[in-house]
Amino acid sequence: MEVPMAAFLRRLFPFGLKALVLVGILAAACAPTPAAPTQQPSGRQAVPGAPSEIKIGLVTFLSGAASGPFGIPARNAAEVWVDKLNREGGIGGAQIKLVVVDENVPTDQQVVQLRRLALDEKVDLVIGYISSANCLAVAPVAEELKLLTVLFDCGTNQVFEEAKYKYVFRTAAHTGIDGIGAARYLVMVKPEVKSVAGLNQDYAWGRDSWEIFIRALRKLKPDVQVVDTLWPRLQQNEFSGEISKLLSLRPEVVFTSFWGGDFVSFINQGRARGVFEQMTILFNNDGANIEEFGKDLPDGIIIGFRGPHWIEYPDPKENPLQKEFVDLYRAKYGKYPMPHGSYHVVQALQGVKAAYEKAIKDTGRWPSIDDVIKAFEYLEFDTPSGRIAMAIGYGHQAVEPAVYGVTKFDPQLGFSRLDRIKVFPVKCVNPPDGVKTLDWIEQGFPGAQC
Repeated sequence: MEVPMAAFLRRLFPFGLKALVLVGILAAACAPTPAAPTQQPSGRQAVPGAPSEIKIGLVTFLSGAASGPFGIPARNAAEVWVDKLNREGGIGGAQIKLVVVDENVPTDQQVVQLRRLALDEKVDLVIGYISSANCLAVAPVAEELKLLTVLFDCGTNQVFEEAKYKYVFRTAAHTGIDGIGAARYLVMVKPEVKSVAGLNQDYAWGRDSWEIFIRALRKLKPDVQVVDTLWPRLQQNEFSGEISKLLSLRPEVVFTSFWGGDFVSFINQGRARGVFEQMTILFNNDGANIEEFGKDLPDGIIIGFRGPHWIEYPDPKENPLQKEFVDLYRAKYGKYPMPHGSYHVVQALQGVKAAYEKAIKDTGRWPSIDDVIKAFEYLEFDTPSGRIAMAIGYGHQAVEPAVYGVTKFDPQLGFSRLDRIKVFPVKCVNPPDGVKTLDWIEQGFPGAQC
């Protein structure tokens, strides 16, 4: 999710001793870290003019609060998937080499880091960025550098709604589907809902998440009452005051965009005080690792995903890439991939590969960046999350369906799975090309197909 840089310097989200040691080493290095291919190519013939390797800068949080739930799982997934792609011949016969850098630096330093990747490391392209502030900062610089830059996880809808870019793409949906999907799911499962409250971190991600959700909900359910909006600080981690307020107000539903330590703390503190028995809690994203809760995640919590990024959806029996990804990730790391960082970075890699392959097919040779950009615009490609379409943002922004469900403990899994899953189609939760999200909501979702 979107994270102010100062917050990362104050707090480290716990994600395990081995990972912590690795993160410390990476952060201390203060320099890009090459991740050389570990597998030999399959022998597939290289495209005429193809280099021996294609160098990709990967920018993700390796330290700080977002590293545990998003950044390190993204790095892990990228390495697993690059190994797979290289075993299969890379891209057009060129082996993929990752240069991994830590996103946990102040926003102004992201620009310096991007320039270093382009000018010193001489990467062919960059895949990166979890923080929306960072995405907004680097996009115009990528244009200046003429550096193909693929945003893989940040949520802000402003990137392509407020500007137009040639060299910048985003291969995951923006946060509009979080709030619109949440509102549609709530009206579906609680059609008589009368009162809601907001509990969101007091920074851009929290406020934008609430605004999109409540505007969408009021269009779908005009008589709903907002009993209060609470704005704890980011990474506050202690919510006794907010919980007391909610218990006194007794809203039917509490909408929250908490993630990381705040997500975990609110679950634990709320469970101890009976919050989940007295009101429905709606998270607009899986902001922590459900697997790590084990049996301690209460049943009945509504949780959404910015796209079909759940281990059981798409059905691995019907999507071979989904099965392969989950199996590869579990074999290497002993746990399931995280819905946001892990799946989103694989989508970016699949998008880059598909764009290069289309450009190669169109030109009959190793393509220029202009060839790749032309191929990338309005491209469709397959991923573990299903087929992704670069359908809005003038062909630079992906659209995805929204997936929501209700938590229910599964003793066979050993943690909660999603029950009552609802998939909202792309045209139900994404605005049309060239239309801003809030404008689409205010107009009553014209053209929506649900």
